[in-house]
Amino acid sequence: MIFITGILREERIMNNAVNKVQGSAGMKKIGWRRVFAGTRVLKPNKERINSPFRVILEKEIADQVRSWRFIVLIAIIALTTLGSLYTALNNISTAIKPDDPTGSFIFLKLFTITDGTLPSFIVFVSFLGPLLGIGLGFDAVNSEQNGGTLSRLLAQPIHRDYIINAKFLAALTVISVMFFSLVFLVMGIGIIATGIPPTPEEFVRIVFFTLLTIVYVAFWLNMSIWFSVRFRQPATSALMGISIWIFFTVFYPLIINLVIKAINNPAYHGNPDYQVFLEKLRLGLMRFAPNVLFSEATSTLMMPSVRSLGPLTMEQMLGAIPGPLPLGQSILLIWPEVTALTAATVLCFVLAYVPFMRREIRSR
Repeated sequence: MIFITGILREERIMNNAVNKVQGSAGMKKIGWRRVFAGTRVLKPNKERINSPFRVILEKEIADQVRSWRFIVLIAIIALTTLGSLYTALNNISTAIKPDDPTGSFIFLKLFTITDGTLPSFIVFVSFLGPLLGIGLGFDAVNSEQNGGTLSRLLAQPIHRDYIINAKFLAALTVISVMFFSLVFLVMGIGIIATGIPPTPEEFVRIVFFTLLTIVYVAFWLNMSIWFSVRFRQPATSALMGISIWIFFTVFYPLIINLVIKAINNPAYHGNPDYQVFLEKLRLGLMRFAPNVLFSEATSTLMMPSVRSLGPLTMEQMLGAIPGPLPLGQSILLIWPEVTALTAATVLCFVLAYVPFMRREIRSR
């Protein structure tokens, strides 16, 4: 009798253990609580669940990094960066003058000085940045639509805006990592070559310059994504982006100069107020070009000696002591340019986002 009682007790213990194991597998459904009083329940490891947006974002980043066009573009930008840095290092001793009011900002000269052989780093970024943005976004949508993969992707239970948001954020992430890497590379080589580290204000100015560069390239990226939504063929969208880039870089300043020359009245050449009016009008029209806004903002950030972005009269300059502007004053001076660039970037994204959300996408 005692033997039978022991067997029953052991069987009851085994059944309780099995029930505990089976109950722990269903913890996610019934909630975390104690099944039996006085029993400690161990939480199982939660499985990693990736959202659809995260999966699409990682896929787009991988596609951008592995593409040959990105490799070619980053190689061109890296070579031009090293060339401008080599020119700056060879001429930094001649650029430093004893009576220079900005002599304490020696490290910033690595990004701004040149001997005429090669442009400076900020000029290279202003010229090649749009090419990078256009190259990463001109076939973001139309290539997948022509290949039939976009309709298959939209057939899945995911939100449509995940696709265009992931494409923009993936390209923006790649651009941000690339420019921060290039800027820190220039800083590291500059510290090794000169032995002079940047001051805290110089470092903050360089970080603001990098962020402004990312916003500038994001404008061209959003514009190229808009063209990829608007036009069916990737060649057409790429041609439109490059055409607008060439127009603002080459032809737009020529058109503005012709307009100012046409409205210039020789009878008022001796009037200083009229000349100031013409110069303000020319600058106001030129600031519709994104490259002009970027050039004004970067030159003010990286060259603290710049104290104004418009014409000054002799009365305004009378009694002014030459010296560098503090960082806060430089940011206030370029705040309209930064706001205009940001607004143009958001506008281009909206122009791409709204048609993509409304258009009907069918398989081929």
